Amino acid sequence: MLAAAGSLPRDDDRWGYEVKFDGIRALGYVEQNLRLYSRNGNEITPAWPEFAGIAPGTPPFVLDGEIVAITADGRTSFEALQPRMHQRNAAMIRSLAGSVPATYLIFDLLHIGDRSLVGLSYEQRRAILEQLGLEGRCWRVPPRLRGRGADVLAESKRLGLEGVVCKRLDSPYLAGRRSPWWTKVKNVNEQEVVIVGWKPGNGRRSGRIGSLLMAVSDTAGQLTYVGNVGTGFSAAALEELQASLARIRTEKPTVAADVRDVVWVAPELVGEVSFTEWTGDGRLRHPSWRGLRPDKSPREVVREPTAGGR
Repeated sequence: MLAAAGSLPRDDDRWGYEVKFDGIRALGYVEQNLRLYSRNGNEITPAWPEFAGIAPGTPPFVLDGEIVAITADGRTSFEALQPRMHQRNAAMIRSLAGSVPATYLIFDLLHIGDRSLVGLSYEQRRAILEQLGLEGRCWRVPPRLRGRGADVLAESKRLGLEGVVCKRLDSPYLAGRRSPWWTKVKNVNEQEVVIVGWKPGNGRRSGRIGSLLMAVSDTAGQLTYVGNVGTGFSAAALEELQASLARIRTEKPTVAADVRDVVWVAPELVGEVSFTEWTGDGRLRHPSWRGLRPDKSPREVVREPTAGGR
């Protein structure tokens, strides 16, 4: 089940609140062993060996949660998680598990034994989940946030958190659907984008990526150019992007854009940027790269509301 971007609900008594974590979504199938799947259905179990101790499940059960990297100040960092998201080399995974520890934050329970729970209300599912006692070195059930939505959001902003997710207490789990019964409200402006090309850089980046061309789908489902991003990249990220984009290079322009000296690519890779605001002509102002989103499909990428509004 996916959250729709929006504003705080007005009827607080009908809603529960959770921290919006800055990581990657993962379903956990807990039987004799644990199997993890990303939101686009890819098995990602080998990348996260530290979660194996959640199993066995007696009886088996299915979890929903977010894999995050927690920084020293207690916040979740999507950037810190990047080195681990794409790694499949076993030796490197073991090394990164020590240097970039991850935590599985579990917020829903979908199935237990031979019983599906998706038709139960969010409040009922959370109550059963909390009875399982899922507390380990690197996995846990984060607390629900109490109080008025406005107060919860204000406190999340004071603590430097990304935002909150508002969940209707009586909502069933709508698998594979984005529903306003789960609403995400952010404190910062972030936008998923489809990479449609790149411009060569200058100086140390001469002949390599200087900036990426970004696009999102409009209301008709057509990709629309929304500007370039040229900051926020680590050297490792640029190297990885260079290799990935070389494989999907195309001669035909991917979107309509008045930009010269572009190396066009097929619209297959999704990334995420932070930015200050949308300009009047539909461009992202001062975007900064946050990382690739291999768990997202290009067809899902649409313009999202800015922080605190629709």
